[in-house]
Amino acid sequence: MFGLGDLFQWERFVTPTVIKVFYWLAVVISVLLGCTGAVSSLTTMAYNPFVGMMLLIVSVLGACMGVILARIIAEFVLIVFRINEHLGAIRNQGSGLRGP
Repeated sequence: MFGLGDLFQWERFVTPTVIKVFYWLAVVISVLLGCTGAVSSLTTMAYNPFVGMMLLIVSVLGACMGVILARIIAEFVLIVFRINEHLGAIRNQGSGLRGP
């Protein structure tokens, strides 16, 4: 992972390591909110079955969309850092080709 000293130095990015933690945190929160919505929709079904069924469908779809959205955002952040690494490698290759 990373050490405490990495937080105070700027030679290494911390975000690519930490983004996985945020992704799994977002997945857990999304699933918990989906389960909470499902339980709430089941109690609503006792009074109004149609509205309860709609809430159940919306909560399950919302949980799935939350997981997908978290993955897309995490991949976007990682792609930005990979682009930075690739541009640095291209820059290093270009500086090695120049003459004195």
